[in-house]
Amino acid sequence: MTETQRTPEGMSSKPRIKPADAEDGRPVSISARLGRLQFHYSGKFRVLQIADIQDGPKVSKDTITLIEASLDATRPDLVIFSGNQIAGYDPAFADSFRKRRWCNEPIAESALNHTRALVRKAIGQFTEPLAARGIPWAVTYGNHDFQCGLSNAELDGIYREFPGCVNPPSETLPNQIAYTCGAGGAVQTLSGATGSGAGITAKADTLGVVDDAGADAGADAVVPSAVSSPASAVGSGEPGTFALPVMDVDHTRNVLGLVILDSGDYVHGGGFGTPSPAALAFLNAVPDRIGAKSMVFQHMPMPEYYNVLKPVAANAAFAMQGYRSHADTYYVLDELQTQPGGYLGEGISCPDTSDEFELLREGYFGVVAGHDHRNGFVGEHEGLLLIATPTCGFNTYGPAPAKRATRLIEFDIRHPYEPRTQLLEFGELVGKPSSKRAYTYAVNQTAPGEGEGDDLLRKPSLWSQLSGLFR
Repeated sequence: MTETQRTPEGMSSKPRIKPADAEDGRPVSISARLGRLQFHYSGKFRVLQIADIQDGPKVSKDTITLIEASLDATRPDLVIFSGNQIAGYDPAFADSFRKRRWCNEPIAESALNHTRALVRKAIGQFTEPLAARGIPWAVTYGNHDFQCGLSNAELDGIYREFPGCVNPPSETLPNQIAYTCGAGGAVQTLSGATGSGAGITAKADTLGVVDDAGADAGADAVVPSAVSSPASAVGSGEPGTFALPVMDVDHTRNVLGLVILDSGDYVHGGGFGTPSPAALAFLNAVPDRIGAKSMVFQHMPMPEYYNVLKPVAANAAFAMQGYRSHADTYYVLDELQTQPGGYLGEGISCPDTSDEFELLREGYFGVVAGHDHRNGFVGEHEGLLLIATPTCGFNTYGPAPAKRATRLIEFDIRHPYEPRTQLLEFGELVGKPSSKRAYTYAVNQTAPGEGEGDDLLRKPSLWSQLSGLFR
């Protein structure tokens, strides 16, 4: 199956929830209307991934345009920002810049206050299109966000000031259960608003206490509280690491989970880090809580991404040199391990070693990452989907402007662990960029040929169907 291949649409006797029109003030996201993440009567559920905006306080106009066009084309239930939203190294943050987390040079409070204002300005720009359309969103962190001088915990608090953020604790989806990473990786549960109008209640538990994740936490549900406030339930946990179950139409069971994971940043001695021990423990514990398989969204790819590449000679067409421990080898996409239509524009920048993949063998069906701005492909290794998404940002390095993209992932309730996905590229959705700047780019894999798959966003025309008979 290609990245853009369609399967026959399912038939349903139940009415669909119609999209909002110009006079309809309801949220575009159907899940936002219902107050929980759930499949539609059509049997579909849509996630839009936005990777590596990586910009300063003035976000590129073309980046915003791509986000707007992607939202209008897909009408997603949820958007996931997968890290490196903030280019912490931007000159605007020079007075508070921190190259590594362990750098402990004192930073003046005045500089931090200035950075906080600039970060709020940036976040307001790239989340405004979602707020305007009523689309909820989640966020995790990469290796550049913290470099502005603000910890991920403080960044998380700032993101939650903006409408639509579902990072817990959040009132955005009042009927949604969220699993958060507590101290030591213990799973904690946050539920949505109760029918009493008391706002968000919460209950924190350890691995020894399991509640019914499949129960309907609807508007009439009253959830007992074991803590005084939601903030106390997550205060000792890991920002940017949590899990959101997606329910069926009748709210009787969890169909799948969406795990948002902080995959780490740097390690002493060079190279990239891995998820923390607490985050790994959380990954290990989540499947039992959700009762269904999950897909992980994170910034950093895992070393196993190299397993969907094929070693080739250094002078082979489209060959890319590997990173660090793979630097003595050149690679192209392995056509037997990846779906047609993808491309490799740089080596996989990942940790040298990681225990994450082993934890994902049970209870998970895929990982979606960003980080490598010039890579866009879908592979499979030992039954796990390994998805790479290029940058959508226009103030950072990446592929040619036309190839900067977001990624649509569409789940079907008939086969929820086999999602369809495609890149939504700037050239297709928008056209030419407004900026005349020179871009640094490389896409060193052959482009998909004509007819390698149908577009998930629209049905093929009668003419294209007829003309295809004669190809």
